[in-house]
Amino acid sequence: MHRLILTLLLSVLLAACASTRMPAPLVQLPTLQLAPSALAEPLQLQQRLQFRFGSHERELDALLEADGEQVRLAVQAMGQTGVRMVWDGHTLEQTRAPWLPPQVRGERVLDDLQFALWPADAIRAKLPAGWSLVEADGGRRLEQGGKAWLVLEPLDGGRLRLRNLAEGYELVIESLDMGQARQ
Repeated sequence: MHRLILTLLLSVLLAACASTRMPAPLVQLPTLQLAPSALAEPLQLQQRLQFRFGSHERELDALLEADGEQVRLAVQAMGQTGVRMVWDGHTLEQTRAPWLPPQVRGERVLDDLQFALWPADAIRAKLPAGWSLVEADGGRRLEQGGKAWLVLEPLDGGRLRLRNLAEGYELVIESLDMGQARQ
């Protein structure tokens, strides 16, 4: 799940970096904006993200730290930081590189991250009427009217794939738990 969140964030960034503009979403995904305290345990992850949007494919690196008070995320492409974000449960602070396209929205990155990593009960509590979170086969689907719009699925080697069917992008996430790596 940790990988999916970072993957979603990087996917949004990669889509913005692509020369092709992102079309309007087919459906507006619900905003989650979950409290950091809803996370079951602290996270420290380094992730390699492979982003696909149409015929465009990019690789990104992300660093994620989350505890009961804040979520901190930095996403890099080709050694340059594209965005740094801090979410305290009330305010999303963003520092963006000048080259980062406006289509890369911190709010969407945060929602993708939380969809992938936060507990299912916390997500369900924030969903508007008509939306549901379905968990099956080690993955998740965010559905409206029985149609999946956001899908997280496990791949071999511990990787995760996040497919945003509403906005037309896909992320493959490979994670390293930095807390375990130091032990």
